[in-house]
Amino acid sequence: MNPPTDPTAALFLDFSTRKLRVLESRIETCLEKLNADQVWVRESDSANAIGNLVLHLCGNVRQWIVSGVGRRPDVRQRDAEFAARGGVPVPELIARLRETVDEALAVLSRVTPERLTERLTVQSNEVSVIEAIYTVVEHFSMHAGQIFFATKAFTGSDLGFYRHLTAAAAQGSKTP
Repeated sequence: MNPPTDPTAALFLDFSTRKLRVLESRIETCLEKLNADQVWVRESDSANAIGNLVLHLCGNVRQWIVSGVGRRPDVRQRDAEFAARGGVPVPELIARLRETVDEALAVLSRVTPERLTERLTVQSNEVSVIEAIYTVVEHFSMHAGQIFFATKAFTGSDLGFYRHLTAAAAQGSKTP
């Protein structure tokens, strides 16, 4: 596939791709630090476990990017993402998340600048392709943050994602 020739489209698609990959990798890091009990614990019936959030991210990315933007059948079972109370081992959650992001990035690699303004319907919402991508990246970021927060609470440790900023600050460098 040839990259988009429109520099703005290329920038948007490249950033979206990189952002999803980085967040997916950081969620994997979190999952690897936790045991099954921690991944599936809920503070209340109205709260979601980390495992539910991972299943939910997989469902959301598949629905909006793989199915919506990629024009594949939508087979999402959203209620099941939240109803799960365990049963999916941590290695399988990691594999599902990685596979889902891989599929989504394959779809994004084929998006042309012309397609960014194309209209589609996802979850009864009529949106452009660019809006669908932006919605997914924003949604993924939000739930990734919840997973990071919960992991820090369970482990009592820094996840090290911004260690480079701490080192730069110690050396007197200014960071944004």
